[in-house]
Amino acid sequence: MGADRVSTRHARRPPRLLLVVFAASLALIVATAVAVTAVVNDQIATGTVNQVGDADQTLADYFVQQDRLVGPDAAIAGAPTMANTVSLVAEVDGQLAGMVGAPPPGPPGPPGQPAVPGVAAPPGAGPMPQTPGAGLLRLKIHAADGTVLFSDDASLRGTNVPDDDLTEALQTGQASSSLTTDLGAEEHDLAEAGHTSALEEYLPITDAGGHVLVVFEVYRSSDALLAGIAHAQALVLLVLLGASLLLAVLLYLIFRAAARRLDRQTDLLMQASQQDALTGLLNHGAVVEVLGAQIDRARHAGTGRVGLALVDVDNFRLLNDTHGHAAGDTVLLEVGRLLRGQLSQASVIGRFGPDEFLVVAPPDCAHDLEPALARMRDEFEEVAVQFGGTERLPISVSAGVAYYPEHGDAITELLAEATVALVAAKASGGNAVRLAEHTADDRLLGERSGFDILQGLVIAVDTKDRYTKRHSEDVARYALFLADRLGLDPDLRRTLEVAGLLHDIGKIGIPDTILRKPGPLTPEEYDIVKQHVALGDMIVRDLPNLDLVRGGVRHHHERWDGHGYLDRLIGEEIPLIARILAVGDAFSAMTTTRPYRKALSVEEALRRLGDAAGSQLDPRLVTAFVQGMEHAADPPLPGQVTTATAGLVLPPLLRPSRRVA
Repeated sequence: MGADRVSTRHARRPPRLLLVVFAASLALIVATAVAVTAVVNDQIATGTVNQVGDADQTLADYFVQQDRLVGPDAAIAGAPTMANTVSLVAEVDGQLAGMVGAPPPGPPGPPGQPAVPGVAAPPGAGPMPQTPGAGLLRLKIHAADGTVLFSDDASLRGTNVPDDDLTEALQTGQASSSLTTDLGAEEHDLAEAGHTSALEEYLPITDAGGHVLVVFEVYRSSDALLAGIAHAQALVLLVLLGASLLLAVLLYLIFRAAARRLDRQTDLLMQASQQDALTGLLNHGAVVEVLGAQIDRARHAGTGRVGLALVDVDNFRLLNDTHGHAAGDTVLLEVGRLLRGQLSQASVIGRFGPDEFLVVAPPDCAHDLEPALARMRDEFEEVAVQFGGTERLPISVSAGVAYYPEHGDAITELLAEATVALVAAKASGGNAVRLAEHTADDRLLGERSGFDILQGLVIAVDTKDRYTKRHSEDVARYALFLADRLGLDPDLRRTLEVAGLLHDIGKIGIPDTILRKPGPLTPEEYDIVKQHVALGDMIVRDLPNLDLVRGGVRHHHERWDGHGYLDRLIGEEIPLIARILAVGDAFSAMTTTRPYRKALSVEEALRRLGDAAGSQLDPRLVTAFVQGMEHAADPPLPGQVTTATAGLVLPPLLRPSRRVA
């Protein structure tokens, strides 16, 4: 008997925004990891090459210690002096040849012990510096003009092969290094020995004035170097992948928690949209939806009956006015408690109006509906309430009962019959249960007197919200005025009047907290409000001969540009009756004070109607309405009291027939 008996109208939408954000976050993580890996790898490679270059620069500087190779008498001071330094040249060539092909150096030995096997340090020099990495492949020392002065390969001495990197080092005095992948173009013997690539370095030696004296050209095996770089890059990539995976898992957990929180909030919102805030029972729209579902199920099964009862608290308004709303709330809670206690568990209870409850009894418990109401009346004999210093006050209720299909096979017919029975019960003094007197056969013979289906629906709107009823009457007036301007035939005018009165009938299913909210609606609340056209269509769908009215009820919020709801019809796809109602609805909405906005003046409302022509509204209809309001002798102005629905009788197209679709 609670809100859990009503399924949501729409399947829950997946949190698409969260999925998009999650996917974007993962993409950002991957992109960041790739970028960081690239940058770090570049830095590792650059750092490793620079480290090797610095070490090799130290090795080059070793050769110029203690003026052995530079100075006025040094071997590299100039070609004329080289003949006098044959022994030194041989010594240097021997040292270079000894270093080339040597394995990577180990820990430094005792002072004076050569760092490179087979190479003795010059007299007075310190220990030969050590360089990291694999062994050297080739060493050359170039003079300032590019000529090779010394080399581990004596055949290269005295050669001068043009080289851009060498020229740059000689001119700028800046060291450079690069990975050479084609040794065959420069060092044929190394290529023939199986070396395909090498790290090539140019290391200038300058004097105190910054002038380049010589340039060391070093070829070092790149295999071990590249292997070390690749190993370091692999470690960096592994760390980044691990961090990215951890971050992705954390993001997944965060987004999953956010999705669950959104699901809970959606459940609470849907529950709030279906529950009455005071009693916890189903609200008006939710219980009407249950009634429609039960009737549809019974109709398809072809057997069984569905019972419904309108239960009203006697003298509730007087009680509320005398003792306050808190007292009225106490009585409503007590009535709800007793209803739950006496009715079958299969029955569904909802708050239908301020002091009314609607009970829906499915086929398996419809037979117990009237006995249960009688038991509840008996129990009320023992119940009393007391407020402050008042005497103990009795509580009583009246009820009107109707059954499907005996008293009708449409929601509106059954509610109308139950309302008639309730009025009769209260007219007899209250504290009574009355069964609907008219049957479907009676209605077929036209034996209704003083009441009809349309009046029942209008009363239902009035019970829900007096503003909605006044608004509907205004829309009917404006629609009839526009119909006169367009010269529509009388039958269509009568249909238009009924559609205007019923166009917002679906708002009886919108929670009061949303319908009367004194401020802007949230997107979720607006989605709920938009369903009033579907609910209205469901309420009037079973009335006879109402196809045109249904078109006005369902489609009066479609827009001329196709951006309306619910079916997003465009232009003349929208039924004419709905387009006419849309103009009257917009004008009424703007010229009526709402909980969230004061009414606009007629002049401002007409101006805004003109602005909406061609986008929201049919421009031809807007022009006819605005010109009529400005030039007609007696236009329908806001605030005028209408008697359109006083003593209202059904127009011919609404005369009841036996078949209700």
